[in-house]
Amino acid sequence: MLKFLLVVFIFALLVYLLVRVIERRGVQGMPQRPQKPRKPQRPSSPDDDPDFLRDLDRKNRKKRQKDEPDST
Repeated sequence: MLKFLLVVFIFALLVYLLVRVIERRGVQGMPQRPQKPRKPQRPSSPDDDPDFLRDLDRKNRKKRQKDEPDST
């Protein structure tokens, strides 16, 4: 009886692993599950946002140019 249960368990494990591999790779001709659309990633802080940094750099340049005396 124990050998029979061991064979059934191994068979079930192999079937499970085979299904997982097929599910991951996909089989041609079978429809794939539609993936959920991902939300666009937003910066978590201002220093991660390239637009914010670009604007900050622009402001700093303008301020420096305004503060520098004309050398002409």
